[in-house]
Amino acid sequence: MGKHVVVGAGQVGGQVAGLLADQGQEVVVVTRSGSGPRRPEVALVTADAADPEAMRRVTEGADALYNCANPRYHRWPRDWPPVAASLLAAAEASGAVLTTLGNLYAYGPVGGPMTEDLPLASSGVKGRVRARMWERALAAHEAGRVRVTEVRGSDYFGPQASDQAYLGSRFVPPLLAGRPATVLSDPDVPHSWTYLPDVARALVAAAAAEPAWGRAWHVPTSPAVSIRHVAERVCALAGAPAPRLRRVPGWALKAAGLAVPMLREMGETRYQFDRPFVLDSTASQAVLGLAPTPLDDALTATVRWWRER
Repeated sequence: MGKHVVVGAGQVGGQVAGLLADQGQEVVVVTRSGSGPRRPEVALVTADAADPEAMRRVTEGADALYNCANPRYHRWPRDWPPVAASLLAAAEASGAVLTTLGNLYAYGPVGGPMTEDLPLASSGVKGRVRARMWERALAAHEAGRVRVTEVRGSDYFGPQASDQAYLGSRFVPPLLAGRPATVLSDPDVPHSWTYLPDVARALVAAAAAEPAWGRAWHVPTSPAVSIRHVAERVCALAGAPAPRLRRVPGWALKAAGLAVPMLREMGETRYQFDRPFVLDSTASQAVLGLAPTPLDDALTATVRWWRER
């Protein structure tokens, strides 16, 4: 049994903590509010992840440190750098493997399936923030100061998905009720969707597998399908009426973005939904020994979770 520190208790951090607790590990969850899974095996700590001294104390003796933090979308350039620097310093001081939850923004627009060896060529603000985080962590790893890895997924769905999830509260509940689901892009463009429990499994596996250190990996993810296909499978599996999708016009999104920072910030990554957006997880499946949950199984669990809420 080892000590594992999870920073963040949101849609991913909570599942990572639960998975580790199920394995019999010592788990510490760190959040600003002291929130997290209410389980006797999980210690909840109130601390600011951007506070280097606090994080050094919390991670003392830790085997792994999981960065599952999630600053507000429009505050990434301001909030991410101190958090990333603090956690990197804590990992270096403690000897813990720093395992960061990343995403695909740093690649920028690409012309085919995304693999882990693509250059981090994004010119967008948020993409550059994520690229710099990984570049600094990797430099520390290559200098022998720390052990790091990063796990990147596409748009999340599944149990415990946040309200910001594309296939979340504006999508699944209306379909189950026979109402139109709101979509923000072309519903027929192929897109990779990453299942939340697969994200947690990939993070835990990457932290434990020495061959995974010093590289970034993609979460094992099922083949890309369109939003319409997902809607059709949700309704078929749930026994709901045939899906109806209502697309929000681009001009309406721009207008709403004037008042809603989250929508305004989405303009930078709009390309992900206007063209095929395909994640290739072949390499990570081989190294981590994992496979993606079959789409119908993942959607069945997702429907069950929404119905139980």
